[in-house]
Amino acid sequence: MSEELTMNEEIKASAETPTETMADYEDHFDDANPWNRVTEYMEQKTVLSVKVEGVVNGGVIAMVEGLRGFVPASKLSLSYIEDLETYLLKDIEVQVIDVDQANNRLVLSAREILKDKERKAKEERIANIKVGTVMDGTVETVQTYGAFIKLEDGLSGLVHISQISRNRIKSPEAVLNVGDEVKVKVIGIKDGKISLSMKALEEAPEREVPEKVVIPKAENIGTSLGDLFKNIKLQ
Repeated sequence: MSEELTMNEEIKASAETPTETMADYEDHFDDANPWNRVTEYMEQKTVLSVKVEGVVNGGVIAMVEGLRGFVPASKLSLSYIEDLETYLLKDIEVQVIDVDQANNRLVLSAREILKDKERKAKEERIANIKVGTVMDGTVETVQTYGAFIKLEDGLSGLVHISQISRNRIKSPEAVLNVGDEVKVKVIGIKDGKISLSMKALEEAPEREVPEKVVIPKAENIGTSLGDLFKNIKLQ
């Protein structure tokens, strides 16, 4: 009797235990496939921390999920890299930008991450500037509509032609040249753009007080010959 009970319990337990199907094995295989993983990274724009393990012509090599990833030199930095060897064994952050399993091609990029960090840092610096602040700057470029002024911390702003001088000027080039050092006042910040003024720092010209001229009334003006000669004595 006890043996029959034991067998019944085993059959019941076996029936309650979920069995793995072929689809389950396929899902597990898909998850284990590194090419599927890196494809997910690309779709989700996942930021990956990798180590540069080699330098090749035109870029560097980093491993992702056991796959050999290539970072082109143009995607490694925001500026030109003179010597790629300086990146060897360096830890960098990248995103997957191209996956081609058939051709064993995996391309990575650090540029997008660096651009995003630079943008956020710039927004933070601009947020710390208050309207009304007076700053020193250097004329960076001169346009027909105004001049761009290079400020501290890598920021720049525009002095519109109407804000260059209290005096009327034909063009910004008539007053400013590239490289000129100027003092400017922040008059506005909108959508990450800084508006500057030089005119706001100029002293207002003194207004000339017109000379008061008294004009005699017409009846007090003598025009007859008698009026002209009445005080002249004849000898």
